[in-house]
Amino acid sequence: MGLRFGTDGVRGPADEFSDAFVLALGEAAARTLGPHFVVGRDTRASGERIERALVAGLARGGAGATVLGVAPTPAVAWLAARDGVGGAVISASHNPWSDNGIKFFGPGGRKLSDAVESELERLLDELLEGRLEHAAPDAGSVSPRADADADAAVDVAIGDWTASLRSAVSVPLDGLHVVIDCANGAQSAIAVGVIAACGARVDVLHAEPDGRNINDGCGSTHPEDLQAAVLASGADIGLAFDGDADRLVAVDERGAIVDGDHLLALFAADLHARGALRGDLVVVTVMTNLGFRIAMERLGIEVVETAVGDRHVLEALARTGGSLGGEQSGHIVFAELATTGDGLLSGLRLLDLLQRARMVVGGGGQRTGQGIGQGTGEAPEPRFSELAAASMTQLPQVLRNVAVQSRRSDIADILAGELAAEQRLLGSSGRILLRPSGTEPVIRVMVEAATEEQALEVVGRLAAAVEEVCSA
Repeated sequence: MGLRFGTDGVRGPADEFSDAFVLALGEAAARTLGPHFVVGRDTRASGERIERALVAGLARGGAGATVLGVAPTPAVAWLAARDGVGGAVISASHNPWSDNGIKFFGPGGRKLSDAVESELERLLDELLEGRLEHAAPDAGSVSPRADADADAAVDVAIGDWTASLRSAVSVPLDGLHVVIDCANGAQSAIAVGVIAACGARVDVLHAEPDGRNINDGCGSTHPEDLQAAVLASGADIGLAFDGDADRLVAVDERGAIVDGDHLLALFAADLHARGALRGDLVVVTVMTNLGFRIAMERLGIEVVETAVGDRHVLEALARTGGSLGGEQSGHIVFAELATTGDGLLSGLRLLDLLQRARMVVGGGGQRTGQGIGQGTGEAPEPRFSELAAASMTQLPQVLRNVAVQSRRSDIADILAGELAAEQRLLGSSGRILLRPSGTEPVIRVMVEAATEEQALEVVGRLAAAVEEVCSA
């Protein structure tokens, strides 16, 4: 079996998720994480089959399950946190429909620690190899049974989650025109109603999943349709989710993409101005643009850096007590409101921020502590593009993947002299990151500089040095 745990659960081609494998994985999770789970899936064609096998595996391990059907990852995490139970999501996130995956949340809705994940994987191996007796051998044939009461309970559960999202919006969104792209994924039946209930006018794209069109030329990884729709409709803003709806990419009124770095900069500055940024810090990964770091330094906000992956961001938020963190890809965590990234929550908080800025400048009732956008009431209402541009200046960033036979974990030590020399050339307006990929046989060389030309030159020299070392 080629499927193994990666940075976010198990993921791979859907046909590799055999019933035997998923049954064993469910049983291992039940033995490791506790007696009850909330289970959700995205809209992939393989999802229902994997869901049946997973719930049967949980039962064979002695655990019950509340089966939500199609539901966003953050909804599963929120319900797991509220009810103190485990969570399981059947999704391959932004991957194509032919892939699938299973990721777990521990009781309390938090991602698994390395130690817990290692124990789960050990039990999985023993079950697959027949070295461990099943906890409840007769339960392996159990399947979730849908009925009216179960459907009503699911509706209530999802309704509780969406109510919590609406409560994160502090002002009516009346007058805002929003276009959303649901990626034909788990947010397709939910997002438009939630945003409209807050007062905004909403146009929706790619909200008709057929099992095979999830992330297909749409969503946060392919926002071209959203960019065109925002321009064509004259909307104020566009919001794009991915297949399992835990990340957000935005589009401004000019059709330009606003990535996770800019969104984090906006949120950090706004929370800081209102005295609501816990610890006056924000957690980011090593890939976050240097321009973000410069902007935070000017505001007196500490930047805590982690390895790539929202799991590392979450761990750092828990360790520091911070309230905000995220990634360039659009995973953004409001730690006081959620235990994982939530694209719809991020979108609502962004709309709230934009509307408060418009209300202050447009004379809609200036209030103390409103944060970003404070003004006189005489100036034109600020546009999203203007707020994003003011939040940070993004420095040119060039990334090159150097294919190697062996991923040298000590590559940065070997090239320490070359790295130091290049960093001296870049000075304080540039940054270098050299690291082996965690999933591919490549060394990633990333350079940020004052100009793209300079970044390309430095990347070229360092990539050549990596090739020389790794071919020796």
